[in-house]
Amino acid sequence: MLNTQALNLQDLRHLPREARDTLFLLGVIAWVVLPQVSHLPLWCSLLAATVLVWRGWLALLSRPLPSRWWLLALLVATLSATLFTHKTLLGRDAGVTLIVVLLALKTLEMRARRDAFVIFFLGFFTMLTNFFFSQSLLTAAAMLIALLGLLTALVNAHMPVGRPPLSQAARLAIRMAVLGAPVMVALFVLFPRVAPLWGIPGDGATGRTGLSSSMQVGTIATLAQDESIALRLKFDGPVPRQSELYYRGPVLSLFDGREWKPMSSAFPARSPLPVNLKVSGEPVRYEVTLEPSGRPWLFVLDAAEQAPQLQDVATRMTPDLQWLADQPVNDAMRYRAQSHLSFSHGPQKMSPSLIEYVQLPPGFNPRTLQLALDIRRDPQLANADALTLSNAVLQRLRTGGYNYTFEPGVYGLHTADEFWFDRREGFCEHIASAYAVLMRAMDVPARVVTGYQGGERNAVDGYWVVRQSDAHAWAEIWQAGQGWVRVDPTSAVAPARIGTFQRLQVPRNVLQQAVATLSPDALARVRAVWEAVNNGWNQWVLNYSQGRQLSLLRDIGFVSPSWEDLGYVLAALLAGASLVGAAWTLWDRGRQDPWLRLLQRARRRMQRAGLSVPEGCTPREMAAVLAQVPGGSGSAAHRWLLQLEAQRYAAPAQRAQSPDLSRLRQAFGQLDWPQGSAP
Repeated sequence: MLNTQALNLQDLRHLPREARDTLFLLGVIAWVVLPQVSHLPLWCSLLAATVLVWRGWLALLSRPLPSRWWLLALLVATLSATLFTHKTLLGRDAGVTLIVVLLALKTLEMRARRDAFVIFFLGFFTMLTNFFFSQSLLTAAAMLIALLGLLTALVNAHMPVGRPPLSQAARLAIRMAVLGAPVMVALFVLFPRVAPLWGIPGDGATGRTGLSSSMQVGTIATLAQDESIALRLKFDGPVPRQSELYYRGPVLSLFDGREWKPMSSAFPARSPLPVNLKVSGEPVRYEVTLEPSGRPWLFVLDAAEQAPQLQDVATRMTPDLQWLADQPVNDAMRYRAQSHLSFSHGPQKMSPSLIEYVQLPPGFNPRTLQLALDIRRDPQLANADALTLSNAVLQRLRTGGYNYTFEPGVYGLHTADEFWFDRREGFCEHIASAYAVLMRAMDVPARVVTGYQGGERNAVDGYWVVRQSDAHAWAEIWQAGQGWVRVDPTSAVAPARIGTFQRLQVPRNVLQQAVATLSPDALARVRAVWEAVNNGWNQWVLNYSQGRQLSLLRDIGFVSPSWEDLGYVLAALLAGASLVGAAWTLWDRGRQDPWLRLLQRARRRMQRAGLSVPEGCTPREMAAVLAQVPGGSGSAAHRWLLQLEAQRYAAPAQRAQSPDLSRLRQAFGQLDWPQGSAP
């Protein structure tokens, strides 16, 4: 049976201090480890949870801790499991697994305050490892709570014997954190960010994007339910019309009947078509904050003649006008770009390379091929150019009863035939694919372009937000004398998808539906505020680079700043902070009772003389201790202690006859204190 201490579960206030402090520390450790669960092996999470619960049970029932042989066996088992899982004991993932296991196992040998200190600092290190996987605002907020919890446990461990409330330790921990915040901010702003010492390399497997390097019919329709943010933009001047906001991604030119792929991946040795990019008009200048995608794609508005401005990242433009970085985008990335909305590109005359863009796989979409022949047989279109044929196809989309739907269903083998003749509905990828197949069947070079289209302005911070649900597919056809021309067939089926802010709405869950019923705009306002706050975190914290540091130095007067100048400014600020701290210490000491301060000096002097003087002794008690050693009774030090007591506690008439505090302070330095035996 459980002993009577088990009843203390009903009221933790009655637990012994050791049990209470242990349970609090275990709770903080669990909070530190919890965000890691999705990145840890399942066995590691289960082991850590089991050990923490076991240690809490031992603390509640005051049971003895397991022997060191148990700990050694668990350590060997976890090392073997880590090596089996990660194939190494080095690296980020294996290292985090080990540090979590060691932190949990260390709680099973927490017998002395020294063991607790080891756990505190292991906890601080484990807390930092959370930022290896995520540096989001939510992670930072969770780790701030963990930091205050560990500081509270650390302060509580330094408190004297007794049962000080945890709230007292928490208040002191918060005060310490607030006092240290200015130093933290100064270090963040001015500590030189010298690569590769600053930052943690990301993991390419952790990011995702709404687009792929290939497109199967149905892929983007599923993604339209994802409301996560793909990128944010801040325009320097007027914002273009929404119908002009096309963010170019992968260009797909090879079609096998079910899937579109880039031409370059299929024919890497072939000569690409010339870019021949020509722009006109004033450029649109803007700044992009791109969320992690695990891909090297840099999304810019069509078309960017100049490379996006990134620090320490090389970029290149493909023959299809897509901009790529030399490395995957594994962390939030910010860059400046400028685009021309009026442009032309590609060959102006027919060339053998363009024939690849009219090829279709044999045995697919026979009815679409027949439709192409029927259109060509129309006397008015017999010798028509590509744009005229395209207008005829778009007119068919406008008047043929075609629908833009959120749930197009699963298409069969002949996707274009099903769209044109059977279903007559689909998402943007169905429409773009069917359009491109039909244009190719009429011997017009065509390809599919994927990316994002549109976006919405956040009224809180003014940034334009492009979501994964804005993923889009359109087409490009080749026209002699003009090159590649953008054609968005979706605009013929659903003009609202391209020209206004109308979007297909994601089905809401029960809670969202209830909130929307009570306040239709509540969800939109809450989301706008949260995204603005999160964007501020990304802009001012995650994207605070060395370039912004150097810009800060230019603003305060440095002509040609360098990271050495950052070090000088940081050193000057720290020196200034140290002087301010020293001045505050002197001022704070001046606020203390000078009589008590002089009494403390006397106590320390007697202790150095080998006399045992407990804390809290009065001057008369200290004089009695002094009288017990040879020569102590009647000595100058003995009389001085009695005069010190009289200066505070004697009657006013007697106090006037005794030396004042300044004379006692002067006499203190001339006293000869009798020596006692060491305590």
